[in-house]
Amino acid sequence: MFNYIEGVVAELGGGFAVIDCGGVGFELNASQNTIAALKMGERARLYVREAVKEDAFDLYGFATRDEKRLFELLISVSGVGPKAALSILSASTSETLTMAILTGDEKALTVAPGIGKKIAQRVIYELRDKMAREPAAAAPSAGVGAAVPAGGGDRLTDAAAALSVLGYSSAEISAALRGVDASSLDTEGLIRAALKNMMK
Repeated sequence: MFNYIEGVVAELGGGFAVIDCGGVGFELNASQNTIAALKMGERARLYVREAVKEDAFDLYGFATRDEKRLFELLISVSGVGPKAALSILSASTSETLTMAILTGDEKALTVAPGIGKKIAQRVIYELRDKMAREPAAAAPSAGVGAAVPAGGGDRLTDAAAALSVLGYSSAEISAALRGVDASSLDTEGLIRAALKNMMK
């Protein structure tokens, strides 16, 4: 089983990249974000997911571990195959996709070619709780409530979980949510307010 493939970028196509590893060219299906991160003739490392069928052995490559993780989550959703998963990943960054799923933003998913409202709803329904329960997301939730005014309830916990999945530490999340009027905002509003505070 492949973990990653590292070598020289030999070819880039509309939905694939060829990585030359010691004279052997590995063709990997990839999102537009991963392809955009590669440069012809330069060394690169792509994290790999294999898909083995009776009549095919396909490789999927990702510039980051986060993108690979999201791909694996997406293809675990009923009705979402590798092609649809790459379409979703190509339409947004890992961070914005994670936030869209956690906040239930269907529109952010349907901008991907071939992804309709029903599939977007299914992705959110099947992945929202699973992603929120991930260890990285659960860690900061217990300590955030004291950093903001009362009244946020579950929305505050969900916002903290989403920010954690995006890679922010517990201290950063607490500082960003401090002073936010949690009682007047929904989860997405809380996340946007926190991200705005982090940019100051």
